[in-house]
Amino acid sequence: MKLLYLNYAHKTLPLKFIHSPKTTYLRTIQACSPRQDLKGRTVAVVGLGKSGKAAARLALARGASVIGIDQNENLSLLEQDPSFVALTHTGLRTILGHFDWKLLKDADLVVVSPGVPLENYVLANSHEDQCLKFMNYTMGLNIMSLVEAAFDAVGKQVMSELDFAAEVLPKTVRILAVTGSNGKSTVVTFAGQVAVVEVSSYQMEIPCAYFCPSVAVVLNLTPDHFERHKTMLSYAATKCRLLSHMTNARLGLLSFGNQHLDEAIRKYWNKFNLAWIGAFPGVKIDMEAKIASFEVPDIGVASQLQLGGMRATGKHNYYNAAVAALSVAGLDVGVDVEAINSTIEKLRAPPHRMQIVCKDIHGVTWVDDSKATNIEATYAGLMGLKGQKSVILLGGLAKVLYGQASNGFEQLIEPLKSHRSVITFGSSGTLIYDTLSNNGLSIPCIQASNLKDTVKHARKMAKHGDAIVLSPGCASFDEFRNFEHRGMVFQELAFSS
Repeated sequence: MKLLYLNYAHKTLPLKFIHSPKTTYLRTIQACSPRQDLKGRTVAVVGLGKSGKAAARLALARGASVIGIDQNENLSLLEQDPSFVALTHTGLRTILGHFDWKLLKDADLVVVSPGVPLENYVLANSHEDQCLKFMNYTMGLNIMSLVEAAFDAVGKQVMSELDFAAEVLPKTVRILAVTGSNGKSTVVTFAGQVAVVEVSSYQMEIPCAYFCPSVAVVLNLTPDHFERHKTMLSYAATKCRLLSHMTNARLGLLSFGNQHLDEAIRKYWNKFNLAWIGAFPGVKIDMEAKIASFEVPDIGVASQLQLGGMRATGKHNYYNAAVAALSVAGLDVGVDVEAINSTIEKLRAPPHRMQIVCKDIHGVTWVDDSKATNIEATYAGLMGLKGQKSVILLGGLAKVLYGQASNGFEQLIEPLKSHRSVITFGSSGTLIYDTLSNNGLSIPCIQASNLKDTVKHARKMAKHGDAIVLSPGCASFDEFRNFEHRGMVFQELAFSS
């Protein structure tokens, strides 16, 4: 959940500045719960990545004792983390390694981080009857039943960290929630003049009771995270849960023409005003004129947005900006599309999303699109490079496509044909090279071992006026901590030329 910075101990949620033609002021949301509302209770936080640590910090600030649990034995103890030192007076302990449900016997509440597959913390103790029941539900992929089984297994309330954080927000706050396979961070950045939450499918696996957006957006749905969701329909159903529990439901905005989303959303259609990305009612874009047109009669929106002044390039960024504008207008907080027109030239894509790093002394432009961790994101980035001859860097750890004979990289052959060359790298470099070569790639393609080696080859292949573009189409975990780390290393290599 990306709501910027949460300072519960002071009972405020300071967010970004709001800018409009008439006002500029700091938005601060007052927390709605008493400062120590969890005093005397124990909260178990399962999964101690960024979200888990944030949930643990919030629980401590609310007066709870905290048990932090993670199967990764190599993590550091929360008790030794400097950021937790001031909060440990309420009680804090960390348990790493083998998981046993008995560890939760003292907990009143269990908060699950989005990076934790629920079944992982059941199979470790499968000899118990309750956990066998949990396993059976897991195999059926019925998430609601799965959570109910978790409740049965531990006798505790089970919450996502998203819902746990939303519990302290006042009921008067209107939330814009954005999910999708690609483009979430960019839309959230473009719409960041209001309270916006970027939501992953992992965060929606456990149904929410307190997280209730007024505007919800499902940007798109492409094959991803099959190691977790198994099927496209299951993936779509999890994404569409974002629209199942809205409050002051003004607008639900969905990608037009996706059969999986269409099927998953049917049960919720009567709960919000439906609009489409790419059709009316909703938003459509005239790419030649660079104008976004909005028509949503149910919420009184009929307007246009001039996109020509945007500095972020590509059709996908035009749609990201248009969706952000319509979503903000849908919140009905006094910001309309006409007001957004005056700020369009100030929009910047977030780091590692087709980010122009530099232009070197040889006249080569370096572009960091490390956030492209799947093929569809890379495809969108390539489509935004029309007219710019480039050396394209593809590689890393390719994502699993369950039930498909192909790894999907053949989809890139058409947009690649106008470029200088392709270099593949990382653990899936050979796989990508073979796929492109066997499916008729018409430009030069070579293999490299790692990103550093790839950049060395790219420098030799690029000509004056070209671009070197890192748009991997793969996860980064074979060589890096995350896509941000990969992008930063690429930028360092670019500046070292």
